[in-house]
Amino acid sequence: MASDWGVNVYGLSYHWDREAARKYDWDNEFNPGLGIRYQLGSWLKANAFVESGIYRDSGRNTAVYGAAALLWPLDDAKRFNLGAALTAFHSDTYNKGDPFMAPLPLLALRFDKVVVNLTHFPEVKGFNKVNTTAMYFTFPLR
Repeated sequence: MASDWGVNVYGLSYHWDREAARKYDWDNEFNPGLGIRYQLGSWLKANAFVESGIYRDSGRNTAVYGAAALLWPLDDAKRFNLGAALTAFHSDTYNKGDPFMAPLPLLALRFDKVVVNLTHFPEVKGFNKVNTTAMYFTFPLR
């Protein structure tokens, strides 16, 4: 059904240690790209979905991304949602160019025609050198 699908439009990022981001040349904060999201339904009282996409990352390399995620509503209107995604990435910027998997937090704000998604990539030695918060948009297909 069409309402189960959405288009992801990536995005923006913010690097919390701006000096380190410049030092490693990971200071690109405009991260355009496209992806898809498929709603799986409800599981454990959460909205379950999978998504995949491709975007220009903070190091100006092409990143390929996939995730399975759960979002729990924080209010009765289900406008504010908090959850986590088990993600898989591949980019020359992260993890010395080797593919890897990582859990990431996800905060979503739902509007009638768009979902605003925020996630955080923590600094983890060997994987990611700079704490980064990213924002992307999901446009449900109706």
